[in-house]
Amino acid sequence: MLDGLTTAHLADGCLRAGVAPRCAALRPIIAGRRVHGKALPVQHFGSVDIFLEALERASPGSILVIDNSARLDEACAGDLVSLEAQQAGIGALVIWGAHRDTEEIRQIGMPVFSLGAMPVGPRRLDTRTADALEKANVAGFVVSAEDYVVADDDGVLFMPQARLDEIVAEAAQVRDTERAQAAQAKEGRSLRRQFHFAEYLEKRKSDPNLTLRKHLEEKKAAIEVRFS
Repeated sequence: MLDGLTTAHLADGCLRAGVAPRCAALRPIIAGRRVHGKALPVQHFGSVDIFLEALERASPGSILVIDNSARLDEACAGDLVSLEAQQAGIGALVIWGAHRDTEEIRQIGMPVFSLGAMPVGPRRLDTRTADALEKANVAGFVVSAEDYVVADDDGVLFMPQARLDEIVAEAAQVRDTERAQAAQAKEGRSLRRQFHFAEYLEKRKSDPNLTLRKHLEEKKAAIEVRFS
C-alpha cells in the first residue's frame, strides 16, 4: 500500500487530508532504506530492560520508537539492542536521542534512525513512569501504538492508523503529479512553463493578492499542497 511513497509524499498527503504532520529530523545509519510499520513506543530511563519488555509484546514489522528526551550526552541503544530487535521481528529503531556501535549496527543490517552517534552509554537510572510502554514523546509529538511510522532518508513521519488509507490515497496523487511534472521537465518543459509562470507574474500586477497556489488551481497544474 505504501510502495513508492516517500515520507515527503506522505507528509503532503497528511496536509491534504487535514491531518497535522508529525515529523522528526532523524538520520538513518544505513542510507537508502525506507521502512514502515506500526509504532511500538517505549521510554528510556537508563536501563536496557525496558526495551526487552517492549519486545516481549512486539508484533512482526513493528517500529520500535524510543523516547530518550533528545539526549545527546548518552547513547541509549547500540548493537545488542539492534540485534535483539531484529531477532524479535522489529522493522526498525527510531530513537529520539543518540545511538552507538554504528559499524556493528550496519553489519547487523538493522535500520536505525537517530539524532546522531555518541560513544558513551547511560550512567543513570531514573524512576520509570506508569506510561513507559504506552507512549513516546518525539520532536514534541506524542506517539502511541495507534500510530503508523514511515522512515527514510528524509526523516521519520508518524501518522494515525485510523486515517492511513486516506493519507495514502492523497499521497499517491501528490506522487503521480510530481512524477508527471518531473518527466516533462526532463524533456525540456520547465516548471515555469508548466505553471504558466509568466502569465502568473503578469496577472499579479493587477491583482497583488493573487497567490501561486490559486493560479495553479485555475490552470489545473497544482503541485502545492491544498490546505483545508
